[in-house]
Amino acid sequence: MKTIIDEKLIDEILSRSVVEILPSKEKLKKELLSGKALRIYIGADPTGPALHIGHATNYIILEKLRKLGHKIIILIGDFTARIGDPTDKSSARVQLTREDVVKNTKTWLKQLKPIIAIDDKKNPVEIAYNHDWLSKMSFEEIIKLASNFTVQRMLERDMFAKRLKEEKPIYLHEFFYPLMQGFDSVHLDVDVEMCGNDQKFNALAGRTLVQRYKNKEKFVFITTLLENPITKEKMMSKSQGTGIFLNMSNIDMFGGIMSQPDENIVQLFIDCTLMSLEEINKIKNQLEEKSVNPRDIKMRLAFEITKLYHGEKAAQEAEDEFNKIFQKRELPENMPVFKSKKEKYKLIDLLAETKLASSKGEARRLIEQGAVEIDGQIIKDWNCEMKLKNKMVIKVGKRRFIKISL
Repeated sequence: MKTIIDEKLIDEILSRSVVEILPSKEKLKKELLSGKALRIYIGADPTGPALHIGHATNYIILEKLRKLGHKIIILIGDFTARIGDPTDKSSARVQLTREDVVKNTKTWLKQLKPIIAIDDKKNPVEIAYNHDWLSKMSFEEIIKLASNFTVQRMLERDMFAKRLKEEKPIYLHEFFYPLMQGFDSVHLDVDVEMCGNDQKFNALAGRTLVQRYKNKEKFVFITTLLENPITKEKMMSKSQGTGIFLNMSNIDMFGGIMSQPDENIVQLFIDCTLMSLEEINKIKNQLEEKSVNPRDIKMRLAFEITKLYHGEKAAQEAEDEFNKIFQKRELPENMPVFKSKKEKYKLIDLLAETKLASSKGEARRLIEQGAVEIDGQIIKDWNCEMKLKNKMVIKVGKRRFIKISL
């Protein structure tokens, strides 16, 4: 496919959701305007079964570059995931088995298809797995690879310095993570690597190796992380299982976005939707001038993101369901059903067994906080015993419901 030169679109790609481009934005723009088809890759370790909307920011940008004719490579880190990326970790990550990793990758590509045309006939996305080459490296090759870096450079990483200060262990295998990820760039012979700001050190290791092995420049395209602008906490975390994930139902995705704090609205529009920056700036101004209700703007945000992954009809269905539950205080039409042969349960056991709480400890906390309702009545006695009835409705928090069937 011949590359398309669209300077206006290129300028947006190089500025929207971008933290930094190395060696410079100007040099990458020159390459994109040259007509040369660049090899651009992004890697992700399958440490969990689902990607979240923060990851999707990168794939939205990659789709724009793919449409311009550039070669996009999605690298599944099925080998590096087993080492464990030490980024932002105060202790060593538990190493995964090969079986764990394979299980986690099964639904990834399906989750990404709404935002990147993986199977496009003219310019399909290349899917690569780094187990294919990293698992075959000889010890001699690994020694040669390691000779490109010093221990001092590895210790520049914030999390290692923090662990040293706190006298926590740093395991030798953790030093190999940036080496392995860096060698991916060499093996794939890429021109550009796209990553989040938390992966900068690893991407720069790859830039060093491409210069040494290939004698060429590799651009590092660093995108924003979804962070609360006030608390600076991550909005999404794959390893912690928090946030809005691409495998969520339309109802859960819509509700999850509506539960985000108001201060997150603008960044979520910029990084997670296809709306134009001009339109987003108008929304930003309206919020700053307080001329609109943030809840109404958040409804539009939830609709736009849900539409992206589930389609317009499903997004409208999710909006209607949300309004029904929260504005009209009605019950959702399609509730999960818990079938029980027992007629009596301790409430704390019932919440744990129905998965309305992740544990008995969480169940107790939710009950004491007044977050549990049985047929519309708040229950605060965590030790009470319930007599179940057909069609009894248990509600936890604002969005979790279960209907009892005996």
